[in-house]
Amino acid sequence: MGSYHAQAMANVQAALQELRQIVGKDGVLDQPEELLVYECDGFSVARATPTAVVFPRRTEQVAACVGALNRHGLGMVPRGSGTGLAGGCVAFAGEVLISTVRMNQIETIDWGNRVAVVQAGVLNTALSEAVARGGMVVADATPSPGLSLREGEGSKTSSTSGGASGGGLHFSPDPSSQRASTIGGNAATNAGGINTLKHGVTSNHILGMEMVLADGSIMRTRAGSLLDGIGPDLPGLVCGSEGTLGIITRLWCRLVPKPRHFRTIYAVYGSTGQACLTVSDVIAAGIVPTSMEMMDGRMIRVVEEAFHYGFPTDAQALLLIEVDGVDQILDEQVGQILELCRKHGATDVQHCADAKRRLELWSARKRAFGAIGRLHVAYFTQDACVPRSLLPVAIERICQIGRDFGLQINNVFHAGDGNVHPIFFFDESDPAQAQAALRAAEKALEYCISIGGTITGEHGVGVEKLAMMEHMFNPDTIRAFQAIKGAFDPQERINVGKLIPSDKIRVQLVKPLAANVPGGAL
Repeated sequence: MGSYHAQAMANVQAALQELRQIVGKDGVLDQPEELLVYECDGFSVARATPTAVVFPRRTEQVAACVGALNRHGLGMVPRGSGTGLAGGCVAFAGEVLISTVRMNQIETIDWGNRVAVVQAGVLNTALSEAVARGGMVVADATPSPGLSLREGEGSKTSSTSGGASGGGLHFSPDPSSQRASTIGGNAATNAGGINTLKHGVTSNHILGMEMVLADGSIMRTRAGSLLDGIGPDLPGLVCGSEGTLGIITRLWCRLVPKPRHFRTIYAVYGSTGQACLTVSDVIAAGIVPTSMEMMDGRMIRVVEEAFHYGFPTDAQALLLIEVDGVDQILDEQVGQILELCRKHGATDVQHCADAKRRLELWSARKRAFGAIGRLHVAYFTQDACVPRSLLPVAIERICQIGRDFGLQINNVFHAGDGNVHPIFFFDESDPAQAQAALRAAEKALEYCISIGGTITGEHGVGVEKLAMMEHMFNPDTIRAFQAIKGAFDPQERINVGKLIPSDKIRVQLVKPLAANVPGGAL
């Protein structure tokens, strides 16, 4: 056993030396105090320490790092900004994290074809902000012949060819974490956001990608500036694969026109059930809003206390609805929506086309999770989808499950597509309470499946919901998922034990009732 451990440590040190040669000494972290911040993502219940973290700057460096880790028998886990909420970028078996945060170049903005080429570490909002500034950014990311992997970072020039100007276009996916999350991470988890209802999830806005496979080879799913559509839909397959098939390094992003005209509606209710019925009826009326977001009474109060938006603190539900499109049609749609809000008992209904007030309202929604820290130190956000028509009973049942386990649950969610986000609060210093929260979340997911829902709407499976995959899918479907994983990563080197069940790595979060240690152990 001692000789085996010594050999393993020798392999690690040899790998680290090789990684430093590829990315430089400042591109590798391996000290305990440096690794502490990488032990979890936004799902802080599941924690583990990686062997090291490496920070490549280009696809070729990623490929070289993968090759080095393969040679020394070390597993790897891709990581962006770490804003995920399912434990998907945590090294539970002591793997090396390959972080893309230094791969943050916007390489090309092609106005004529409405396509931007970006490295995987570009922040979500950075792309839209760059587009708004106008011009075209060009980066040659191909190393010159004879240069090492640390040299030749690529020439970067700016021009305004094609008469381009910004302003009118943007990158539509807008998860609440968009100021911190990377586009590569958005694609890996197929992130949603407030605009999902009308404009779709991240996969609807990714036209192609470059990805390093488990053997260090580089796959490119796009042939040129046009959407080629040749062969299997590889971008569609990779989006939502949660880093289990390879490491995304570059993306071709669809740019779409910004809405020129919009109306934002704000309605408060005496119960969440009334607000949920409004959501169903708006969709049933044939109106497809850009967004339909809801906060329950507790969330209204915590947001108002934190940021002072003028929300009534005695309300039990707040519904934010936005429609965009042709200006002349919007007033008619607003009239229908206001009528439905009042029909279901809204006590205060307002609407506006004022950009400043609109920004305030949506800022309130996006800052809701940041305000939660005022309520409790430890919490996690569950993520499931249910049929819209069943939202009222689903929210009540989930809250009852929380009460059954002695837990407080708050709700803020994408009501328009039935994507619920119950927030489970617990005392992190009490292992029994942490386990109670995990078991309550599991019961909530089981309930959502039982009424025709799914175990995730946008956060992904990671390890948080891995145990629920066999409840969601039959054995043949699970085997098909495993076969896809095997085709891309036959030796199970990349992000094993996430999304797709594996015998190689199993993370047990929900312990037997006799256990008293919180999650994260293998």
